[in-house]
Amino acid sequence: MPSDLKRVSRALLSVSDKTGLVDFARALSERGIELVSTGGTHKALREAGLPVKDVSDLTGFPEMMDGRVKTLHPAVHGGLLGIRGNPEHQAAMLAHGIQPIDLLVVNLYPFEATVAAGKPYDDCIENIDIGGPAMIRAAAKNHGDVAVVVDGADYAAVLDDLSQHKGAVTYTLRRRLAQKAYARTAAYDAAISNWFANELGDATPPFLALGGSIAEVMRYGENPHQSAAFYRTPEQRPGVSTARQVQGKQLSYNNINDTDAAYEAVAEFAPERSAAIVIVKHANPCGVAEGATLVEAYEKALRCDPVSAFGGIVAMNRTLDAQAAKAITEIFTEVIIAPDASEEAIAIVAAKKNLRLLLAGGLPDPRQAGLTLRTVAGGFLAQSRDNAVVDAMDLKVVTKRAPSERELADLRFAFRVAKHVKSNAIVYAKDLATVGIGAGQMSRVDSSRIAAWKAAEAAKAANLPETLAKGSVVASDAFFPFADGLLAAAEAGATAVIQPGGSMRDDEVIKAADEAGLAMVFTGHRHFRH
Repeated sequence: MPSDLKRVSRALLSVSDKTGLVDFARALSERGIELVSTGGTHKALREAGLPVKDVSDLTGFPEMMDGRVKTLHPAVHGGLLGIRGNPEHQAAMLAHGIQPIDLLVVNLYPFEATVAAGKPYDDCIENIDIGGPAMIRAAAKNHGDVAVVVDGADYAAVLDDLSQHKGAVTYTLRRRLAQKAYARTAAYDAAISNWFANELGDATPPFLALGGSIAEVMRYGENPHQSAAFYRTPEQRPGVSTARQVQGKQLSYNNINDTDAAYEAVAEFAPERSAAIVIVKHANPCGVAEGATLVEAYEKALRCDPVSAFGGIVAMNRTLDAQAAKAITEIFTEVIIAPDASEEAIAIVAAKKNLRLLLAGGLPDPRQAGLTLRTVAGGFLAQSRDNAVVDAMDLKVVTKRAPSERELADLRFAFRVAKHVKSNAIVYAKDLATVGIGAGQMSRVDSSRIAAWKAAEAAKAANLPETLAKGSVVASDAFFPFADGLLAAAEAGATAVIQPGGSMRDDEVIKAADEAGLAMVFTGHRHFRH
C-alpha cells in the first residue's frame, strides 16, 4: 500500500480549457511547487507573471510537428511512472536525469466540441489528443505517487489537500482522481471511435465504446432502493440533456425518462405547421393534439385522458406562452418542457414552486440518425434510432374505399403518435387529437379494446353523449395478425385505419375492413417500441 501522503514538488500543466488555470497555478507556485508547462498553457502562465518552465527544459527537445510531439519523451513519462519507493526506478531516474513529476494537470483537446460544431474531417483528426491521454494514463497508473487532474472542478480539492497536509496530497484523493482520469480517457476514446464508425458508415463496429459525463446524481432510480445518475453523451440532441431548468424540484430518474419520451414525441410535429402538445404518463403518451395555439392543443390533448394526465409530463413544440402556462398549471403537473418560454409564462409557472420547467433551446430532429441502447444480462443491445417519419412514407390504399382528406390527415397524425406508444400500440384520433390510446398489451386486440374503452371514458368525463372514438381513425404500430383487432376498432366507431401491413393474413384483414366499410392504408413501416 502506498504512503498515504505524497508531497508535491513539481507539477506539469497542459490544458486546452484554461478556465481557472491561472489562479490554480498561482496557488501552486505560492506553495513553492515548480511549474512545468507546454504550448499555450506555458504562454498563459508566463503572461500571468508566473515562474514556469517549458517542457522542452525537461526533455531537451523542442515541440515539433505542429505540436504533435512534445510530451512523448522518457523525461516526461519517466517522471510520471517512476515509483518513488522502488530502488531500481530511482536509480534509472538518477542515471538519466529524470525529474519526478508529482502532479499532472491535463484536459484534452476539444475533440467532442469540434465534432459537435460540424467541423471538417481534418479538423476533427487534428483535435485527437495523443500526448494528453498518454500522460493521464501514466500518472493515473502511478497514483501511489502522483496526483492527476483532468477536470478543473477538482482544482479546489487538490488545493484543500495541500493546505491541510502541508503541501501533500492524500492517497484517498489520488485514487479518486485516478479513477476519474481513466473514465475521462475512456469517454474520450469512445467519442473518437464512434465518430470514426459513423464516418465509415459502420453501424455495427466490432467494439462499441460508451462514454458520458455526469450531469447529476439522482436521489434514487425507478424505485427508492435503486441508485441512479444522469450522464450526458457527446450527442448534442435537444431535450433533457440540453435543457435549462428554470425552476422546480430536482428531476427524478422517472421524470427524466418520461420527459425524454414526451419531448421526442412532440418533435414529430413541425412547429411551423401547427402547435402541438404531448402529455406523457409512465413513458406513454396519454394525450396528444395539434391546434392553432398551444392552449387549444393542450385542451384537446387533455380531453383524451384527463385522469392519467394528472401528475404527468407536458411537452410542446413551440415557445410556452402565458395562456398555455395558465391552462397547464390548473392541474397537478410534474414537468413542462418546451423549446423556450415567454417571461410572462415563466412567472405564471413560478406560482407552482415544485413544478419543473425545462427549456431545451430547440427541438430534436425526428429524422436524425443516432443510436439507442438497452442493457441485457451480460451485455447491451444497440440499434439505430427509429427515424422513420410518416410524411416520408408511401401510403398504399388497400381497401375499396380510400380515406378522405380529413381521414388521411388524422391517419398521419395517429401514426406519428403510435411511433411513441409502447407496443402493442393502438391509437384512436380525430381532428388531429388522440381520443383513445391502448399501450403495452400482450395482444393487439386487447390494446384496441383498451383504447376504445379509454375513448368512452373520456366522453363520460366530458359529459358527451357518445364515445370520442365515433368517427375517429385508428393507427396500429404493427400489422393486425388477425381481423379481430381491426373489427374492435370498427365497433368502437373508427372509420379508417393505418397500419404497416405485411401479415400473412393481410388479405383476410383487408376483406374484413371492406365489409366494415373502413378505409385502410399500409405504410410498409413498423414502429415497435418495447
